[in-house]
Amino acid sequence: MALNLVNRLGELNPQVFRELKGRLKPRNVLITVAISLVGQLILLMSFASELPMSSWENSTQYSRYCTGYSKQYSSSHTCIPDGLGDFEINWQLWWQDVFIWLSLIGIFALLVVGTYMLLSDLSKEESRGTLNFLRLTPQSSLSILGGKLLGVPILLYIAVGLAFPLHLLSSLGGSISLGQILWFYLVIASSCLCFYSLALLFGLIGRKLGSFQPWLGSGVVLMFLVIMTTVLHHHSYNHQATDWLMLFHPGLLLPHLIDANSLNPVNLYRKGSYLEELRWFYLPVGARVGTLASLTILNNALWSYWAWQGIQRCFHNPTANVFSKRQSYLLTAGFELTVIGFALAPDVAYTKRLFENAQMLVVFNLILFLGLIAALSPHRQALQDWARYRHQQPKSQRRGLLKDLLWGEKSPALVAIALNLAIASVILLTWVLFWSDSTYKMPALWALLLNISFILVCATVAQLMLMMKAKKRSVWAATTVAGLIILPPIVFAFLSLNPNHLPDVWLFSAFHWAGVEHTVGVSVGFALIAQSLTLAVLNLQLTRRLQKAGESATKALCGS
Repeated sequence: MALNLVNRLGELNPQVFRELKGRLKPRNVLITVAISLVGQLILLMSFASELPMSSWENSTQYSRYCTGYSKQYSSSHTCIPDGLGDFEINWQLWWQDVFIWLSLIGIFALLVVGTYMLLSDLSKEESRGTLNFLRLTPQSSLSILGGKLLGVPILLYIAVGLAFPLHLLSSLGGSISLGQILWFYLVIASSCLCFYSLALLFGLIGRKLGSFQPWLGSGVVLMFLVIMTTVLHHHSYNHQATDWLMLFHPGLLLPHLIDANSLNPVNLYRKGSYLEELRWFYLPVGARVGTLASLTILNNALWSYWAWQGIQRCFHNPTANVFSKRQSYLLTAGFELTVIGFALAPDVAYTKRLFENAQMLVVFNLILFLGLIAALSPHRQALQDWARYRHQQPKSQRRGLLKDLLWGEKSPALVAIALNLAIASVILLTWVLFWSDSTYKMPALWALLLNISFILVCATVAQLMLMMKAKKRSVWAATTVAGLIILPPIVFAFLSLNPNHLPDVWLFSAFHWAGVEHTVGVSVGFALIAQSLTLAVLNLQLTRRLQKAGESATKALCGS
């Protein structure tokens, strides 16, 4: 019967069968079980050691888990003996702490270790050449990579699954309802899908990084979780655009679960109004666990969808752009509408908050468009083919130049980047114009204009670098754009050019938003003119290179 079950699984998804067969060796399973069980035992023993013990001494004892009131220690309580000579223990608080640490360990293990395992597997498949063999099979990319998503971290799934009974027991001991726990598990499952999907996409497009790729990907995830956990622990709500990033952390629900059921005002997380006042387009999404979890799941589902759109394009054709230009327009609009919902500050007591949120949105947009530049910009061969064959197509199939630049797969990406910037700018500009206080409107508008011109310069420079004859064009493009972003602030810091005292020079960098608040319109206008002239010269050079590439290819075909 077991053999029939295995054969049936192999028929449904051969890739899952292949991954499970290679990893579910008795030795690997026993080691995984031992690590999980011993880890749970050590965790329980460490928390048991925190419990107060009865003593023959008459001195007063204090503990986090005692029930008496203490003026001397804010985080501890006076231990009160019961009728049997032991101390009264707040077991609900003890089980809640066990639940939190089990949750955090599980989150870090699933997201960090799972990301590393998937990236390491793809890197090994690429180095052995078996990934190309999988591309030639009749299976779809969803079947192959979905099988890897389910099969590669199977030992991790077993280790976490063995901790499920203790986790559920600790939640019940902490008086957390089953409905809330179910929401928490759904959020973790959606986060795993999102992170693993993004890891698969990164594994396909970053294959040239080799064995460094899994360390880079898992290191970024680890750093993100550490930062977000720290922010979650110490954060007091102030309506920031960065609250969108918290949706990627499954631990976002933990303060809600604990604070809503705690008998003790001092918890691992600060009890306060952060989650209760969390709003998205003025909707109190943090008021209840269900609404907060639903928004988190929708956010994870959105980015999982876009990750799989890129995966399906890149798996069978590694040289293809990650996204089509049509997809990029939808991605930009969805991103802007999602993030801007957290930047709407209903509290007008601190008017600068809106400007600070606008600065953060400019930073988010820079990161987004750097990704779009990398995803949409075609390489030298594709541009040569476009310049060579565009005029040779029949008139019935030939599109106009503007349509080709907006929708064509092999055409330069600059016009598409400009349209994406227009989409983002319309959304942000509408928001800025509706600010009730006009004090920071002009600096915010200047920041948007400077951001547009700088991104267009970066897109043109990257496209020029990708037209080079060098083998490592992508490295040259990435290094050049990174230099445009990183080097100016380093030089300014070395020369002690503070944006508060000398803001004009900062207008020519990626961090122009640090200087617009302290400058005047004439300086901004001069910076925009300078960047526009630079953009015109770069586009002229790009046009000449494209014309030369098309003419050279035509001459070579004609034998001249």
